Amino acid sequence: MPALSLLELRNRWKTLFGHPAPKSLRRNFLARAVAYQMQVEAYGGLSVAIKRRLREIADAVRNGDANAALGSNRIKPGTQMIRQWQNTTHKVTALNEGFEWDGRTYKSLSAAANAITGTNWNGYAFFGIKRAPSSNKNAAGPRRSKFGAVPDAQAAPVSPQKTNVGNRRA
Repeated sequence: MPALSLLELRNRWKTLFGHPAPKSLRRNFLARAVAYQMQVEAYGGLSVAIKRRLREIADAVRNGDANAALGSNRIKPGTQMIRQWQNTTHKVTALNEGFEWDGRTYKSLSAAANAITGTNWNGYAFFGIKRAPSSNKNAAGPRRSKFGAVPDAQAAPVSPQKTNVGNRRA
């Protein structure tokens, strides 16, 4: 894609989408959109379930429910998070709308963690909450090679890498 001219990208867009590209699209976005559409045609696009979920999120946000994007990662109301901070045990309870700590309600877990510590914290990190794993099978990391990965093979030791600065080693 980087080697194609703007005119060539616009022609590819028209072939792929069936209509001319909007004049307002910049070259970089045009190249990405054309490349994505080529991948969709070659390998398939988003699943029906993912398209439905994206529509649900867009509709909910359009109607003012910003929490819809959280989906299953949302902490269920009634859940209590307990954390010891500076020799004091703090208990935060998830509510339908926010989090309760020390008799006060906070919009987010991060806001409650900020109230406890006096500094900015990611609420999930402060309370040690792990988010649900992605359903993206590629997010799990690299897979074994089909071409003869040997399970009992030992890696050769790696020698220190030389740098270009004098005789120091990295």
